[in-house]
Amino acid sequence: MNIDRRDFFKIFSAGVVTASSTTNVIAREPKNRLKDAVGILYDATLCIGCKACEVGCKILNNKTAEHKIEKELGVPKSWDSASDLSVDTLNKIKVYKNGNDFSFVKKACMHCVDPDCVSVCPTTALTKNQTNGIVSWDIDACCGCRYCQMACPFNIPKFEFGKAFPELKKCEMCQHLIADGGIPGCCESCPCGASIFGNVEDLLQEAHRRLNSGIGEEYNFPISELESQYRTTKPISKYVNYVYGEHENGGTQYIMLSAIPFEKLGMPILPGQSEAVLSEGIQHTLYKGLIAPFVLFAWLAFGAHRSLKNESTELDTESDEKKGGNNE
Repeated sequence: MNIDRRDFFKIFSAGVVTASSTTNVIAREPKNRLKDAVGILYDATLCIGCKACEVGCKILNNKTAEHKIEKELGVPKSWDSASDLSVDTLNKIKVYKNGNDFSFVKKACMHCVDPDCVSVCPTTALTKNQTNGIVSWDIDACCGCRYCQMACPFNIPKFEFGKAFPELKKCEMCQHLIADGGIPGCCESCPCGASIFGNVEDLLQEAHRRLNSGIGEEYNFPISELESQYRTTKPISKYVNYVYGEHENGGTQYIMLSAIPFEKLGMPILPGQSEAVLSEGIQHTLYKGLIAPFVLFAWLAFGAHRSLKNESTELDTESDEKKGGNNE
């Protein structure tokens, strides 16, 4: 079959239009922040890098101290020296320095509004609480496929590769403490108000209040939680005029302020919509009414039928040739 240049572009254009239309049809509606969602506001301009949040996290979640500096650099008697997030370090303070630019940054699960990890999990081991929005993991439901690790745009879930019966580890915002009226260990341990806990919508308003305040203006920063009676008064620093997590990947419940552009702090630049909006729609469309298994079965049946038909034709031809030879 010959296809000229004009026909090629007609077919190509039709394919593009069809693909675009299919994508729009398959994509589901994005999810919105829950009214009672809780979260953390981390203000990097207040962080002094003391790592009290790391200590509080480990104590309240029964995590083991790591001694990488001792092993790798020979620095003795360190209490804990993890270099990054791991199965034993669910909350990590890192430092950025480039000339006169300097900042700390706190890494932990972002508790996305529309989490990719929950969307790809085939056994619903990862779920999002429909009241407070915390993303948690269920050991009894997990099959160990680690799809969540590949799907997370923030590279958060960690897997215990060194254990015979490995588990997945990530920050669950100390939900066991929140259930009893407490707050996350990182916020409770922070002495300078860099990490505060509260309702996410209220935290967003607090973040924008700080951005809209003048540089050098005295500000009454809360300690540990937004409604805390304990506060510290400090001048407002120069901020990047942006709240990280307000829109990234459809929004997160861990939001951040900084004086340094967030991409320099290692935070990924992400679209304002979760990949789950499209991927979940495709999965549900394919498996709705068992369309995908039916198509696979029909394709296998067709292949088997054609193979048997060809084999039968070859046997008939061979039989006719033998008969013709005998007649001769």
